Amino acid sequence: MKIVINTCYGGFGLSDKAQDLFKRIKGLDDPNWYDREVDRADPVLISVVEDLGEAANSSYSILKIVEVPDEVDWVLQEYDGKEWIAETHRTWS
Repeated sequence: MKIVINTCYGGFGLSDKAQDLFKRIKGLDDPNWYDREVDRADPVLISVVEDLGEAANSSYSILKIVEVPDEVDWVLQEYDGKEWIAETHRTWS
């Protein structure tokens, strides 16, 4: 499975070009659409980031596609906007 993450401090975001392409492919015309709500494993998002490369990055993001095995139950984690994928595990407190 491919997942898009942001690899720098600042937070996930798509460039205007990437947003326009994503919305056009998905057929979205909602003026309240927000790129930070996109499913990071969305095949269209993956395609946009692969096709645009660095042009998909916003001013505050450097996007990367991470591959994890399909059977892994994963969670997106972050610190100050810099993200990574972790395998879901149980915790108690």
